[in-house]
Amino acid sequence: MVEADGGELYLVSVDGDEVRLHLAGACAGCPGTTLTSRGVIEPAVRATSPSARVSVSSGVLIPPGAELVTPPRRA
Repeated sequence: MVEADGGELYLVSVDGDEVRLHLAGACAGCPGTTLTSRGVIEPAVRATSPSARVSVSSGVLIPPGAELVTPPRRA
């Protein structure tokens, strides 16, 4: 869903049960980011790790060390 809308999802860190993700690309500043985070991304992470504490940030600046999860956009 993120990729289809021109967005990019990054894994920022995993520390125990805490998972930090970042939305960029077309998702940066999009009003649908909260819906995508709470309705799609967080449930998907919790489906594989029910005790996970998920936090999703968004913006143009990608946190240092973050790894791209979605495939790179094609030109």
